[in-house]
Amino acid sequence: MSKVKILLSLFMGIALLFPQMSKACTNFLITKNASADKSVMISYAADSHDLYGELYYWPGQQWPEGAMLDVYEWDTGKYLGKIKQASETYTVIGNINEHQVAIAETTFGGRKELRDTTGIIDYGSLIYIALQRSKSARQAIKVMTELVAEYGYYSSGESFSIADKNEAWVMEMIGKGVGNKGAVWVARLIPDGMVSGHANQARITNFPMNDPENCLFSEDVIEFAKTQKYFDGKKKNFSFADAYAPLDYGALRFCEARVWSGFRLMNPEMEKYEDYVKGESSERLPLWIKPSKPVSYRDLQNIMRDHFEGTSMDMTKDAGAGAFGKPYRFRPLTWKVDEKEYFNERAIATQQTGFSFVAQLRSYIVPDAVGGVLWFGVDDAATSVYVPIYCGINSIPENFKVGNGSLLEYSSTSAFWIFNRVSNQAYSRYNLMIEDIKKVQTRLEDKFEDYAPVIEQAAKHLHQLDPAKAKEFITEYSLAQSKLTFDAWKDLDEFLMVKYLDGNLHKEENGVFLKNEHGNPYHAEFPGYSKEYYQKIVDETGEKLKMKKLPGEESTH
Repeated sequence: MSKVKILLSLFMGIALLFPQMSKACTNFLITKNASADKSVMISYAADSHDLYGELYYWPGQQWPEGAMLDVYEWDTGKYLGKIKQASETYTVIGNINEHQVAIAETTFGGRKELRDTTGIIDYGSLIYIALQRSKSARQAIKVMTELVAEYGYYSSGESFSIADKNEAWVMEMIGKGVGNKGAVWVARLIPDGMVSGHANQARITNFPMNDPENCLFSEDVIEFAKTQKYFDGKKKNFSFADAYAPLDYGALRFCEARVWSGFRLMNPEMEKYEDYVKGESSERLPLWIKPSKPVSYRDLQNIMRDHFEGTSMDMTKDAGAGAFGKPYRFRPLTWKVDEKEYFNERAIATQQTGFSFVAQLRSYIVPDAVGGVLWFGVDDAATSVYVPIYCGINSIPENFKVGNGSLLEYSSTSAFWIFNRVSNQAYSRYNLMIEDIKKVQTRLEDKFEDYAPVIEQAAKHLHQLDPAKAKEFITEYSLAQSKLTFDAWKDLDEFLMVKYLDGNLHKEENGVFLKNEHGNPYHAEFPGYSKEYYQKIVDETGEKLKMKKLPGEESTH
């Protein structure tokens, strides 16, 4: 993964700047007939301890002949080189463009020797350049693969979710090492009615080699593996993932486990793969599955908030959850005791998320400006709000705008910072505060869902009269809901501070603090800890903390 900061300038100064992000993201893909409203959807959590959550924006434009684009690595900001600019680029809002094309990614790394440090195109550049140049998912795949073939692929192994309003694809790519310009890759169309996912581990194994409508791949993907001695069998037995990113226990427990957890929420039959993600079964998790019922965009938003609740890996239940059932484990992910290595679970929702989204792509809504929605949130998805950002907007909400604060510069008007204030409060007393957070979260997201049909109907009507006015309308709506959400979270931050001050609990009803008949606060309540936690204390301390009586003492407790 990588942190993104992108600045666009004119000819000979055009640049994509990409500060640091780390390897830890999650994607799910939902096809038309697997979704509740016949939309195509992809979700993405951009997880990094170094990522500042903001919403990127490139307005579409025409470019003069001979224009060049400076490319900087997404992970480090390192200058990689120049490439030819397209004659026309399309407007991009975050990870969706004006034609309802959306792209997300997760890094699987793979074989280290295949990193080409002389390449010009890194995976972050591929995403945002392809979005600026593509009207469909298939075209995005063509743009991405042609770019790395011409200019070289700089990054390690990567899985991409590439979707438009009709199709969803998973493409996996890895370089060929210094001196071998280009990349080997496979792209598979997710069958309609199915859902898929990936989370930092290559997942394409065997694939059809004579079905270009449903599977695309580089010509040398198998031969290169043979020359590198990664594979020596028959073509029909070739597995991309096994050749270029062999599984280890970490890949199962930290990566495949997240895909499994999302799958089980879409189809309970997937519970049977729990042994696989624990390394106790060889029955591999499939690349795609059929959900037990249609998946809505609200369902997908809530999947992005999962911490393995209800499973044996539930992060609110083990010792690391502490006294308040916190489903978060601060890094490092693994540690040693007496020279033995141990680990924490890695769930879909995590504290280090910079931003996340659910891209909803709808062929049945015309125009595209209204059909494509980026449900966008910053910070930890479990304690965030997904705000509707339509792909046809022509300006970015101030609270999400690039340049409004940074990871080392606090901004009182930045959504990233106000959401972090709330989540970081919640981590200290999670089991109590999360209930207050969910009330506001649900109230806002219910409102967005209720208003959407009316807003979209009005926007479609306006589009028939004047397309420019329709874009102004959805822009104003998206900006207003972003500001509404920011203000609500600012109020929530203050509310939590008062309600839980010093570990106490102040009485309130519907968000209003109660006072006694004299106009003063009621005496604070002391919520203490759970019975289970008190028992743990007794088990560990024995008689040490047991109350005793002095000789002749009468108890006053």
